[in-house]
Amino acid sequence: MARAPVPFSGRPSELVGRRIAGYRIEHEIGRGGMAVVYRAHDLRLDRTVALKLLAPELARNDVFRKRFTHESRVAAAIDHPHIVPVFEADETDGVLYIAMRYVEGSDLRHLLDREGPLPLATAVRIAAQVASALDAAHEHGLVHRDVKPGNILVARGTDSDHPEHVYLTDFGLTKKSLSLTGFTSVGQFVGTLDYVAPEQISGQPVDGRCDVYGLACVVYECLAGRPPFLRDDDMALLWAHQNADPPPLTQAGPALPPRVDAVFAKALAKSPGERHPTCGAFVAALRRTAADAPRPAHPPTEPARTRTPAPPGWARPVFRPAGDA
Repeated sequence: MARAPVPFSGRPSELVGRRIAGYRIEHEIGRGGMAVVYRAHDLRLDRTVALKLLAPELARNDVFRKRFTHESRVAAAIDHPHIVPVFEADETDGVLYIAMRYVEGSDLRHLLDREGPLPLATAVRIAAQVASALDAAHEHGLVHRDVKPGNILVARGTDSDHPEHVYLTDFGLTKKSLSLTGFTSVGQFVGTLDYVAPEQISGQPVDGRCDVYGLACVVYECLAGRPPFLRDDDMALLWAHQNADPPPLTQAGPALPPRVDAVFAKALAKSPGERHPTCGAFVAALRRTAADAPRPAHPPTEPARTRTPAPPGWARPVFRPAGDA
């Protein structure tokens, strides 16, 4: 069988109409330095999927292949309403791939770009669903390590009380850091700069509190319209995560209840031991502050119908020191 074209070079349409591992490629929906995501048709089960093809050089890395295979299987075993189901993860013609549920809607990155800062009640609704997904993953020994708006899909909800249904995606490249820390060398991390926890930057062991920090950065951006730290270059941003205090959220949103600053100060603490113990505990504290906030009329959040989300969501470059898989 002829090898598939390398998905990271040439025109995006090169694979359209081609068959890869039982899936017929329909069109590209997202692209990054390590992967391309396509909408594809599952020829065996007659359904639409999101098919993520990883860079061919990753398949040649034995450590990465082992990590990919193990963690994809663990992620596929998690049955949770707010985690995008993984149908299959395998290798074909030297390319690793993941087939996932195709979610109609948008991602949180597009939602924030379109609407700007969200009302506190909306941010809490979204955060609660993401938190439940992360805590479920942590119970299975998975630490996501790359919580960001592009990895949070926002689909249409069931009714006016539940206007959004949120999915967390991109578990296929996480690290099972609670029990398989040998998969990663000291000093390496996978994460996006705006949302990366200090212990990831310094190469320390991580657990679910790393995702508490990432989720808090995302929710901060939902409320303030920007991440906690803004710097002119990447190294300054990494320094800020490790050493600087985030600006009080009430400076960006004066209408927010004053107690919200203490909640984020705890969630964004430099030391994991000083943060909320779980993502759910962070959201519970945030929800308590929402009782102090006025409730202005706000139409239900409408996920965009015309955008097809790419599960990884690549809004910012991923910092990856030399030698990282």
